[in-house]
Amino acid sequence: MKALLAMALTAALMAATAYADCPYPPAPDKLPDGASATLEEMIAGQKAVKAYDKAINDYVACIDRELDAAIANGGDQLKPQQKADMQKVEAQKHNAAIDQLQNVADRFNEQVKVFKARTDKKS
Repeated sequence: MKALLAMALTAALMAATAYADCPYPPAPDKLPDGASATLEEMIAGQKAVKAYDKAINDYVACIDRELDAAIANGGDQLKPQQKADMQKVEAQKHNAAIDQLQNVADRFNEQVKVFKARTDKKS
């Protein structure tokens, strides 16, 4: 009984600390408003979105590595359900990060369209 409790505690600790070294990157503070932004502001917005894309991809790679390490460190002590639970949590974090990135990119792309429509009229 004590051995089972020790294994469960070890698995829980591994799952809890698995993502401690993978901080979730913040989204850009503000995206430019295509209706009033200058070209320089749009370029700065594009750079911010690209930096966020890299940060999200780094985060996803980090949580993937952390999961792999936690599973490897768990060895034979991890039961299939524990491993599946850890994989499920990682998949949820992965998908949420990608969804957030897509949302930021979509919002920026909409502002690019507004900017282009506004500046094309002036030409």
